[in-house]
Amino acid sequence: MSDNSQLLSEMNARSREVFRRVVEGYIETGEPVGSRTLTRTMNEKVSAATIRNVMQDLEYMGLLDSPHVSAGRVPTQSGLRMFVDGLLEVGNLDQQDQRKIDETLGGNDRGVGDALDRLGSALSGLTHGASLVLTPKHEAPIKHIEFVSLGPDRALVVLVFADGHVENRVFTPPMGQTPSSMREAANFLNAFAEGRTLGELATVIEREIKSRKQELNTLAQAMVEQGLAEWVGEGDQHERLIVRGRANLLGGGSDEEDLERIRTLFDDLERKRDIAEFLELAEEGEGVRIFIGSENKLFSLSGSSLVVSPYMNADRKIMGAVGVIGPTRLNYGRIVPIVDYTAQLVGRLISDQG
Repeated sequence: MSDNSQLLSEMNARSREVFRRVVEGYIETGEPVGSRTLTRTMNEKVSAATIRNVMQDLEYMGLLDSPHVSAGRVPTQSGLRMFVDGLLEVGNLDQQDQRKIDETLGGNDRGVGDALDRLGSALSGLTHGASLVLTPKHEAPIKHIEFVSLGPDRALVVLVFADGHVENRVFTPPMGQTPSSMREAANFLNAFAEGRTLGELATVIEREIKSRKQELNTLAQAMVEQGLAEWVGEGDQHERLIVRGRANLLGGGSDEEDLERIRTLFDDLERKRDIAEFLELAEEGEGVRIFIGSENKLFSLSGSSLVVSPYMNADRKIMGAVGVIGPTRLNYGRIVPIVDYTAQLVGRLISDQG
């Protein structure tokens, strides 16, 4: 980032203007921008030959690229990074955009999950990208826990919370589990569960298992340990990732290579193996963060950008994140305030429910 800032400061006014207009033209149209186009929009009258020389210098600096044999240029990933860090003008949230986001919460009588689904859909609709909403797990005290066998390698844990909320979570039980071992595991958990959150319960159970191994048969102990790992294990700190607007990334006459990249992106999302990292990326900086192309380790798709912001509860604790994925030529100046506002809205919604 600092190298880009230094590079930008060393550029003269003409080079900065050519660079900015190429990036803005590319973001608007997705097409290479040529010297003849720039001669009509530059603040000072300069020849197409002069602009071509400037563009060649910018290409040598690694900020622009020539994708085809045409004279047009597009920004490189480094160029987009420098534009976002040094030249991007982020406006205020458009009132019409704000109204559409606010309307998604009108008459919300179907719970937080439904409201977050609607917010995700609104976000993808407004930005023409795919929206991501990482939601927190329910952290109310537990009232009751039950295990239900779904087959040899699948089981369901039913969690009843003190506030009336009920959750069903599927996990893989240990081999050889029986109805009696599942009942024994549930009874063991329920003896300590009431009045404790899942996080608190995990700590208590780990301590109890160590001190009371003789009282638990091996299978019940494995049920307890494996069930708890599903709830509070590393990388599983959040309940789910809501993804909306996939079709937005598939439109626009994408070629086969683009479609394959998009399929890879959604494979990564659905596996959720790095969801914890998604939130960590958001936590590293204040407010909205922008990740361009391969800067974003979470996704294999290099030809995309992620605009993401964490949201917080009333105690200023980060609970999750809201983001938009799209092509690198996203309209960052418009999308940043939309993501920022949506994250604030989700934070208030979570706090009110809390």
